Amino acid sequence: MLVDTHAHLQWTSFDKDRDRVIRRARSTGVSYIVNIGFNVESSKRAVQLAKENSGLFATIGVHPHNADGFNEVQLKRLKELLKDEKVVAVGETGLDYYRNLSSRIAQKRVFIAQLQLAEQFNLPAVIHNRDAHQDVYQILREFQGKLRFIMHCYSGSLEMTKRFNALGCYFSFAGPVTFPNSRRLQQTVKTIDLHRVLVETDCPWLAPQSVRGKRNEPANLPYVVKKIAELRDLSVDKFSKATTENAREIYKLTTL
Repeated sequence: MLVDTHAHLQWTSFDKDRDRVIRRARSTGVSYIVNIGFNVESSKRAVQLAKENSGLFATIGVHPHNADGFNEVQLKRLKELLKDEKVVAVGETGLDYYRNLSSRIAQKRVFIAQLQLAEQFNLPAVIHNRDAHQDVYQILREFQGKLRFIMHCYSGSLEMTKRFNALGCYFSFAGPVTFPNSRRLQQTVKTIDLHRVLVETDCPWLAPQSVRGKRNEPANLPYVVKKIAELRDLSVDKFSKATTENAREIYKLTTL
């Protein structure tokens, strides 16, 4: 049994075959999927899918790309969505200094607002961090001891990993860990405490090496699991059980 801790099945590329995608996931052992919100509408859709499908859960949040348009009305709508029992986290939220599709000032403001929301509702926060390691760290440090953090699709250096680890973060790994040129990332994944490791697809993006170039989906998660188990010199079964338990713990998935 596996948990895809970060998917986007509400994305339009799944509109024609979403039910088949979910069935394929279950046929490969991916029994639970956490669909991640990236704006108000996608968060609403994630909640709807979670309510319609057993084994699916949702998060609500606003991606840093969408920070410029965030306002009090949207914040109120997120709070309303948080009342649903299928919502297990706030996010994805964070900073993205690679594309800078929203101003850095707005990104920080919206990031902090969502961390405060997670604290208010006693939920973990799913963190997007791209080329913004220092600022993400500085902001998260202000919430240390108040919040649980999941570093989504982690790609940080060993030094940054030590700093995020000191904050009590969980680290989630996706398809890039399987890429032949991801040697630094592969070294990093071997250093993290097994009790802090999660796995994800981030579908429909970041397909693992074996299916690279195709639309990603939860059924591909075993490729990620197999690679990390190999890197850590663990059996696939032992590593699978550990990541499932970690997902259950951080997201409080009491139905597992």
